[in-house]
Amino acid sequence: MGRHFGNLIRLRHIITYTISPFEQKAFANHLSKGIPNTWRRFKSQVFRVAPPFVVAYLIYTWANHDHELSLRKNPADFANDK
Repeated sequence: MGRHFGNLIRLRHIITYTISPFEQKAFANHLSKGIPNTWRRFKSQVFRVAPPFVVAYLIYTWANHDHELSLRKNPADFANDK
């Protein structure tokens, strides 16, 4: 009834090498290489990514504030009503 999940396709003339998940170290060099690499990548991209988000946030807050002001009634329009 078909092939099992691990044997879905048969490739000829292609050699693959794998290592068992039980033989790998899940967090090998995580503290010594992973964190410094993450910090280096963050520093190299923060000035490219952050300014559009800051500008979008400032436009969003300005637009919401302006919209709230436009919903208010002008008290001067009703000064002579009694």
